Amino acid sequence: MRGSRWAFGLVAGTAGLVALAAARSRGPRPPVRDIHAEYVKYRSGNDSITAYLAYPERPDAAPGVIVIHEIFGMSDFVRERVTALARDGFVAIAPDLLSRRGGTPADQNQAVQLIRGLNPDTLTRDLDATYAFLRGIRAVRADRIGVIGFCWGGGQSFRYATNNPALKGFVVCYGPGPDSTALARIRAPGLGVYAENDARISLSVPGTDSVMKALGKSYEYRIYPGVGHGFLRSRDNPAVADTAWAAVVGFLRARLGA
Repeated sequence: MRGSRWAFGLVAGTAGLVALAAARSRGPRPPVRDIHAEYVKYRSGNDSITAYLAYPERPDAAPGVIVIHEIFGMSDFVRERVTALARDGFVAIAPDLLSRRGGTPADQNQAVQLIRGLNPDTLTRDLDATYAFLRGIRAVRADRIGVIGFCWGGGQSFRYATNNPALKGFVVCYGPGPDSTALARIRAPGLGVYAENDARISLSVPGTDSVMKALGKSYEYRIYPGVGHGFLRSRDNPAVADTAWAAVVGFLRARLGA
């Protein structure tokens, strides 16, 4: 470890801290107990995207969150994160980004190979289609939409923030950052969730943060001690995983409302 900043890695701009403090001062919104979840389809160009969508049962419109899956494709973990966000008051949607290839295959190795072959521009079009579909739902506050991704999806969440200036917040869970030219296009505030035992990703975080600061962007992150890549999925240390997820929900509430 490289001192307390490396151990804890908490970096936040003044605006971000003020927003989070304001949200916390209002107290946490009680989790929504009842949700409605379903599969939906919508168009992206000439193709159809299948996605898992979950609504909280509440009387008013809710902010929306796009959930980008890992390199394994659509999974039980991703669906569970979608429903968890719905229980916390968000309308959440996870597109199967292998829809154009027939959907996520049962063979995980095959899914990994297919995802590695996806075209970045096509991914952006499919995420744009997901964003348009989500903001067109009456139960969604169209002006309060964010994105979160895990692993490969964390990198895609960061990349999508460089391509959609209308986003109100983005969360990167142990995913790589784009180059400095792309970072300059980001308008939304961001949160990074990283693992100490994940040098492949985490060693690059301070450099990305420095570029974001130099560009005047709002980006805060924490490197969680004693856990490795994918710790939100594996839950090797449940206490750390729960703490990290609470930080994610707190950030989304502060930036999107809930």
